[in-house]
Amino acid sequence: MTKPLLQQLKKQRLALGLKQNDMLLRVGVSRQQYQRLESKGNPRLDTLELIAKGLNSEIMLIPKDKLKAIYALLESSSSDLAVEPLHTSESKEKKSLSDDPWQGLLGDDA
Repeated sequence: MTKPLLQQLKKQRLALGLKQNDMLLRVGVSRQQYQRLESKGNPRLDTLELIAKGLNSEIMLIPKDKLKAIYALLESSSSDLAVEPLHTSESKEKKSLSDDPWQGLLGDDA
């Protein structure tokens, strides 16, 4: 039902069109560090919170009795909540991530 947290991080990174190397620019974690974290890491909570912010995400505890309701909500509105990759044909005019490492970090369209 739920994917392990590390798989969720990878899925979110890919949904944003980010490479592991991009995480250095977004949160200060080298590609090697991020690769190790995604594959088998056991990050500290502050590192995990930093990475979540870099992936435009939040970390939260959900009570087990509310879990089914949360999944139902996410599934029913998944098309509304879909994340557009940063590397679409429309975004080619935008600055590259290396030109603007803050791009999309605050949820702005610019």
